[in-house]
Amino acid sequence: MAMMMTNTSRPSATIVAGVREALRAASRGFHFHVNSNQGSFKDGPLCNKRKSIVPFKCPIRHIPVAYSNSAASVTLKDQCRPSIQLLREKKIVPDSDPPSSKDMNLLYEFFDRSGKVMVLTGAGISTESGIPDYRSPNGAYSTGFKPITHQEFVRSSRSRRRYWARSYAGWRRFTAAQPSAAHYALASLEKLGRVNLMVTQNVDRLHHRAGSNPLELHGTVYTVICLNCSTSISRELFQEQVKALNPKWASAIESLGGGPPGSDKSFGMQQRPDGDIEINEKFWEEDFYIPNCQQCGGMLKPDVVFFGDNVLKDRADKAMEAARGCDAFLVLGSSLMTMSAYRLVSAAHEANAPIAIINIGETRADDLVSLKISARCGEILPRLLEMGSIAVPSLS
Repeated sequence: MAMMMTNTSRPSATIVAGVREALRAASRGFHFHVNSNQGSFKDGPLCNKRKSIVPFKCPIRHIPVAYSNSAASVTLKDQCRPSIQLLREKKIVPDSDPPSSKDMNLLYEFFDRSGKVMVLTGAGISTESGIPDYRSPNGAYSTGFKPITHQEFVRSSRSRRRYWARSYAGWRRFTAAQPSAAHYALASLEKLGRVNLMVTQNVDRLHHRAGSNPLELHGTVYTVICLNCSTSISRELFQEQVKALNPKWASAIESLGGGPPGSDKSFGMQQRPDGDIEINEKFWEEDFYIPNCQQCGGMLKPDVVFFGDNVLKDRADKAMEAARGCDAFLVLGSSLMTMSAYRLVSAAHEANAPIAIINIGETRADDLVSLKISARCGEILPRLLEMGSIAVPSLS
């Protein structure tokens, strides 16, 4: 049975704007459906008398969306965000057919039957923001890229210099990425009581910028920690410390320019999933200095779980408790190849919770699911906010 909100306060302007943007982005992805002989979308199977799964407790106004064979009929306000078409051309977003009416109905029913829905998101939800993933057909692994391991980072000063130089160089471009329609749709579902807990494998904080408050299973690149005394500092402060230690180097890196997420203009090289950019050894092999902890002089590391590292116990325990107690489990954009993610799905399955996966390509848990949809998260989640007609809270 669907959860109902008891809070009658009006959603914030940020969330309202996010809902609008998500829905408009989704409508652009579906514009070509009505050119078949099935008639208008208004008469289609998704337009019925059932209730919305998003129980807005504030004035509602319905906004008709013109569906045509011209993508120009709907435009996004944020022109700085990379378009899905550009990302497809750059092969950052994997190819996939748009979700069918059957897919939409099944996903609706999955939510409608569930109270406490737990959501796990992976790299696939951020590819639509221009951040590459590792395991898709065009992901980082397909080019032979090998991410740094925890052991390499700790044991090799050369590996640390390479990591931090590349990460510094890619930071401006990485942080320029904007939340996608999927991020905004999830934030809206979360704020409106349709998501009980969101856990993300991503370290990019795009969920936060869209208005969510997820449990960051693998940490975040926005925080830097000391491996000796556990002191933490902001990534922006660390960037300033790197610049202060290497002023000429930093100036040279910044003068190389940068392109928007989804392009390959920055240094003529490809951005990696964790935000670093591959740059020539001459930029970091010599005369590049890494800041130490200002409290104890210890080694600084991004607050992320590198390959070969372990998820912090408190994070893992909280996620596992939620997985064992949820009514339903939804996976978005993850192949579940990391054990820290797969074990959550397995725990929910053992607790007899239905499991749905929206992901392009196979996952490690395909044999555990009751629903599997191969689609882009940004083309299916926003439509879940209102099946049939588009409704957003009124600002007046």
